[in-house]
Amino acid sequence: MQTQQEIAAQLPAHLRAFIAQQDYSIYTDRDQAVWRFLLQGLGNNLGVSAHPVYAKGLKKAGISVEHIPRIEEINDALTAMDWSAVTVDGFLPPAVFMEFQALKVLPIAVDMRSFAQMLYTPAPDIVHESAGHAPFIADVDYAEFLQRFGELGMRAVATRQDMDAYLAVRRLSVIKQRTDTTPEEIAKAEQAVEDASAAVTELSEAALLARLHWWTVEYGLVGTVDEYHIFGAGLLSSLGESTNCLDDKTVIKKPLTVDAINQGYDITKEQPLLYVTQNCRHLTQVLEEFGRQMCVSQGGSRSLRTVIKAVTVNTAQLNSGLEVSGVFTEMLTDAVDNPIFIKTTGPTQLAFQGAELQSQGVAHHPHGFSTPVGRLIDMERCLSEYTVDELHKHGITIGERVVLRFLSGIVVDGKLTAVTRRKQRNLIFTFTDCSMHDQEGTVLYDPEWGTFDMAVGDSVVSVFGGAADLTAYGAETLFGEIISVDSQPNPVDPKVNAIYAHIRKLRESVDTQNGATNILPQGIAKEAHELTPKALQIAADDWLLYYELYELDPTNTVAEQQLKACLEKAQKHGDQSTLSLLKQAELNLEAAHET
Repeated sequence: MQTQQEIAAQLPAHLRAFIAQQDYSIYTDRDQAVWRFLLQGLGNNLGVSAHPVYAKGLKKAGISVEHIPRIEEINDALTAMDWSAVTVDGFLPPAVFMEFQALKVLPIAVDMRSFAQMLYTPAPDIVHESAGHAPFIADVDYAEFLQRFGELGMRAVATRQDMDAYLAVRRLSVIKQRTDTTPEEIAKAEQAVEDASAAVTELSEAALLARLHWWTVEYGLVGTVDEYHIFGAGLLSSLGESTNCLDDKTVIKKPLTVDAINQGYDITKEQPLLYVTQNCRHLTQVLEEFGRQMCVSQGGSRSLRTVIKAVTVNTAQLNSGLEVSGVFTEMLTDAVDNPIFIKTTGPTQLAFQGAELQSQGVAHHPHGFSTPVGRLIDMERCLSEYTVDELHKHGITIGERVVLRFLSGIVVDGKLTAVTRRKQRNLIFTFTDCSMHDQEGTVLYDPEWGTFDMAVGDSVVSVFGGAADLTAYGAETLFGEIISVDSQPNPVDPKVNAIYAHIRKLRESVDTQNGATNILPQGIAKEAHELTPKALQIAADDWLLYYELYELDPTNTVAEQQLKACLEKAQKHGDQSTLSLLKQAELNLEAAHET
């Protein structure tokens, strides 16, 4: 059994900052009852409509109906599937979530939705992420699709507006979790979310991929438009929508294609349209269709223009293997649109195969970086491919003044002091007293600016979101302040919670082995009946209490009558949320009493 600390130790350091410890004591006995009710309802509703993998996957993933899972239980189960799980605190940056997924680690929010938010919670919670996402990891093909989605997702280019929107949502989530938050603070944070969302005027690569994730991983159907099953985690963890989505008159079904990226969604409402994939192979094909058009696959000037417009930290990989990470602000191209010069502004990192090169991090390049790109005149191969002896034959010798004339017309002139090599390739030429200018004579580097590190490479083969070495670059520089808050218990009157605890104890004490029947032992039935008037005195409107009492003992007519009273009150006040839950309670009770 691996502990969370052991799993965290195996992850990149920048991901560890997002891992939270699961304090199991914060879950109240009413939380446990909420979990149990929801899982019972989902099990009853999804028996036929969910993909057959779901029911088997719940057990394989270590998910029990009877209690909120401990992360160790889930992790032990996922380890057998070559995955693992960690608990996290609230909303993760999309790129971070995807990187966990790429590493075959399932991030699970520690918070449990409250009694008041049983049908829907806008923040990530343990119901959605454990009961929704974990079961399908049991399917090897789907697990491979999920991992591949993570690999592409962590490389997607996001814009400054995307990051501002994420941070606004994150701050709102944190503020709502704090017990000392004022209504004014919440209103201000909600307005900030609206303002940040309104500022997004153009969909980024990351936003489009998020749409594909929504319509497959979160809200996907599998089969045909006429005969399908649910596999999306958002549907699987929603009592209401998992049933409502089956209505073909109100919810349109379309075959999944890459065109799904053109369809937006509203996370606060049930979806009026869903996409149906044929199988996991189809999912992967659609994902790769999108992936082929991403900057990480395309490279070149088009991708560089995309990241210049994004104003976020991104990485350009040259054909030498050198990776330049920073905020790209300028590019020059030749007549056929090949990049011949690139420039970043602000902290910049030079790396190779995802590892920052020695003395080439943001401390060395705090204000930016620039370099020519392309081949040299009279040199038939990329400069990176030449040995030290071959360079010497071309007049390129360490310790001597060197003039490099590029086919683009750019000229670099300075004293070569070092050549950084990795894997038999030249990656960086370091100059002192160096100048660089283009064919028009425009100064691109001046000797007074200090040491010049020139990236070696004749083409930009890939451009992707984030830094090459995320840990060395710094998580806060990339994602902003990592705001966290200690998870707090959901509010519940201690006297009410004590009754939930008593019911739970009674249920657990019932001998369910050796052909036990639905008839309770007399002593337990007596205790259950005695609890009912106590509940009426302090929590007459807490319908879940009476559901638990009536489920435990179908002869408890007082609890049954109070359930009906709660139903009548909800009907009178038009409380649709409570009405939906009480309708589900009827279905759960029917199933329980038939067993």
